[in-house]
Amino acid sequence: MRTALFITCFNDTMFPRTGQAVTTLLERLGHTVEFPQGQTCCGQMHFNTGYRPETLPLVRRFAEVFAGYDAVVAPPGPARAWCATITAWWPPSTGTPPSPRAVEQVVPTVYELSELLVDVLGVTDVGAYFPHRVTYHPTCHSLRMLRVGDRPLELLRAVKGIDLVELPDAESCCGFGGTFALKNPEVSNAMLADKMRHVQDTGAEFLCAGDNSCLTHIGSGLSRLRTGVGTMHLAEILARTEGDVR
Repeated sequence: MRTALFITCFNDTMFPRTGQAVTTLLERLGHTVEFPQGQTCCGQMHFNTGYRPETLPLVRRFAEVFAGYDAVVAPPGPARAWCATITAWWPPSTGTPPSPRAVEQVVPTVYELSELLVDVLGVTDVGAYFPHRVTYHPTCHSLRMLRVGDRPLELLRAVKGIDLVELPDAESCCGFGGTFALKNPEVSNAMLADKMRHVQDTGAEFLCAGDNSCLTHIGSGLSRLRTGVGTMHLAEILARTEGDVR
């Protein structure tokens, strides 16, 4: 299977270890992962903020760069949902969507990490080892747009040594929501406070999620309170083995 890694701007700039973990994990499972050097911003930020005409060249670029791959894996997974919806949401006043045929061909090949592992590769036990107490936060995007369901939990349950505990009120938003946290700080902070309380109630050493933006938001709050609770992306836990020294 010819697989490409779409790292996203946010991860590439702030969390390069997530992309490295995805590559390590897939290579351990016998796959070769390519990193197309021509990848740029996918345009989701522009599209969601209302700059839709400015999104056009970025959509075209994404479709061109990732054409021809059997699978495109994105650690936080927004690309698939975004690609799938952009042609449906594109305002008639701006004309036809950018390269609709090219985009339609790419959409079915883009997967969130847990989707690729569980649905495509048929794997839940990836040989991971993580001897810590962990709780999992299902992000709004994964729940309501990608609908990944329990796939991440299936993968975590198979990790050797892990003590996986349920997060109370897990499906509640953490309060980040991209620009929502900036435009509505008081509401965002109230939602964050609820989420942090639930995380602390689990007694977990680490909070896991599939999206680093949520982990940044929650992790910053936990750090300010000096809780000692760490945050880790799903890929980074799954990439750990008994041979790792931590």
